[in-house]
Amino acid sequence: MAILGILGVLLMLGLVYAPQFWVGHTMRRYSDERPDFPGTGGEMAQHLVERFALKGVGVEATDAGDHYDPEARVVRLSQANYNGSSLTAVAVAAHEVGHALQHHRGERGLALRQSLVGIAMVTDRIASVFFIAAPVLAIALRTPGAMLGMAVIGIGLLGIRVVVHLVTLPVEYDASFNKALPILREGGYLAEDDIAGARSVLKAAAFTYVAAALTSLLNLARWIRVLR
Repeated sequence: MAILGILGVLLMLGLVYAPQFWVGHTMRRYSDERPDFPGTGGEMAQHLVERFALKGVGVEATDAGDHYDPEARVVRLSQANYNGSSLTAVAVAAHEVGHALQHHRGERGLALRQSLVGIAMVTDRIASVFFIAAPVLAIALRTPGAMLGMAVIGIGLLGIRVVVHLVTLPVEYDASFNKALPILREGGYLAEDDIAGARSVLKAAAFTYVAAALTSLLNLARWIRVLR
């Protein structure tokens, strides 16, 4: 039984960290500078913003990781991708502009995700209060039922974060394969020899949230197991 438990833990850790490792490995694999590219990732993003007439959308470098901020209407790229002219930089720039296109076109997936993110930020804080208050309330009321009820509510609140990650996955896939890849391929921005590499980078960009989703599911399962 002990061996099975250890294997179970190792399997869970593998499920959580393997996608994260693969994403990092793929991004680094195609991060070499390409002198044959006409510009940087930041310039690529700015060009696409202008090409698709995404009025009011800015492009800037950040230390907070590559992302599109719908509230500020800004495509933010890491320093390496903003200033670099690698295949990773160009593909990631196209992916983030893909999110800007989703926003510009009013696509429901991104809108739903943004609404849930705002709710999840609140419910995460409330859930932490429930988990802290549960044992205190149980002691004060001298009943384990109170602790159980509080914990169940807390788990329900944490479940919203899981829903956010599940909603995010198809939004990321769309930005990579329905937006960025066709733009790069049909727009003639990359040679045919680079398309396979760009596809790998875009797949990694889409899978960025897989590890977060698995972590949330694992955390939720852990609390459910505690209550059993």
